[in-house]
Amino acid sequence: MHPLPKWLQVLHNSTFARLYLAQTINLVGDALTWLGLALLAFELAGEQSGTVLAVALTLRVTVFVLLSPIAGVLADRYDRKILMTWTHLARMLIVCLFPFVTQVWHIYTIVLTLNIFYAFFAPTYTATIPLVTTEADRSQAISLASATSQLLNVVGPSLAGSLAAVIGTRQVFFLDGFTFLLAAILIVTLPRKLTVQQNSAAPKTIHQTIADIKIGTVCLFADAPLRYALAMQLITAIAGAEILVNTVGHLQGSLHGGKLEYGWVMAAFGLGATVAALSSGYLKQKVSPILLISSGAVLMNLAVLPANFVNLGSLLILWMIAGAGQTLVNVMVQNLIADRVATEIQGRVYGAHFAWSHLWWVFAYPIAGWLGQHLPKYNFGVSSLVGLILLIVVWLALRPYLFTRLQQGQWHEHDHSHDEHHTHQHSFETTNQDTHCHLHFHAMTDF
Repeated sequence: MHPLPKWLQVLHNSTFARLYLAQTINLVGDALTWLGLALLAFELAGEQSGTVLAVALTLRVTVFVLLSPIAGVLADRYDRKILMTWTHLARMLIVCLFPFVTQVWHIYTIVLTLNIFYAFFAPTYTATIPLVTTEADRSQAISLASATSQLLNVVGPSLAGSLAAVIGTRQVFFLDGFTFLLAAILIVTLPRKLTVQQNSAAPKTIHQTIADIKIGTVCLFADAPLRYALAMQLITAIAGAEILVNTVGHLQGSLHGGKLEYGWVMAAFGLGATVAALSSGYLKQKVSPILLISSGAVLMNLAVLPANFVNLGSLLILWMIAGAGQTLVNVMVQNLIADRVATEIQGRVYGAHFAWSHLWWVFAYPIAGWLGQHLPKYNFGVSSLVGLILLIVVWLALRPYLFTRLQQGQWHEHDHSHDEHHTHQHSFETTNQDTHCHLHFHAMTDF
């Protein structure tokens, strides 16, 4: 038997391999969902189908922002295997309602409900990767999962379109539901409970739950490297939204291209993202994650800068670089959270991160839309300049060059009691009468 390539050796971990396979099937299901939804929207709304999809995407992101922090709390409290199984089964039933849609408002209702369950699944899955892998193979596992996601972003729509052409637009949703069922079965067969050890002193009251929701955001903004990484994701979201919103108009207008050329350009973006994701595990061993995050943000904005003035061939190369830059940032942020946050609160931090990173896109999409409408000849360049200016401001304000060599240590929480001799206050805490959980960073030295 030939040994697996180095970037696949993490699949020797049978628990991760099963989780990874379930997520891959889930991603195929997502491709079927959105391709089928686009076709269904056109069937019901005709030329207004773009507006229908825009509203659907807005509902999706809004649900992510509102519910992902709550999902993180549940992921830290309960068996993640059960949570992921039930969210898959719920989505299986919901997508099977699409074939019976007759009104546009039906689409909105189903999309809203579907993404409520996705908002609970996504952070739970992300937080589970560090739980089922060792420190040695964790980075490679995150890289492989991200690369697969990027690759399916490229080939998924074509696969889904081919299936829809064979079995029909509405019937494709039943196949979609079957993929969620398969993923649920794989997760059920995982060999053990996927739970993290929690502090037992603080009862799970409403006040405690609210405090737990806050912990993820507090940790993201209290930790200097994570705070910087989140700012870099805002900067890449501005450039990323510009690419997603305005590439098709630029191709059909300035470059006189069509659907085929648009497919090539977006495939180049996905290819660059896939290569960067596969390389990130190796790069992390050689280069500081903070430097990789910074490099990714710079690469993406520099790639977008000349896009208004190049031909199709050059645009293919630029979008490949942009895809690599965005993925470097996103994958390294996931690694950074895994490295700097203890297992027992990773669910809450990943949940908060999922919400904040999607909130950036809520701001970025309108900016891209405005630039595309009012400055169509310079929209990419202006977007890039905005991103580069923000990058300089963040660099000067947060001074990441001071922590390229990251501290040894992690954020964690522990039980903490106050009595008449212990009356000090903490900057970040969750209180419950005299006993509470205290968020703290254990480190060798300070910044």
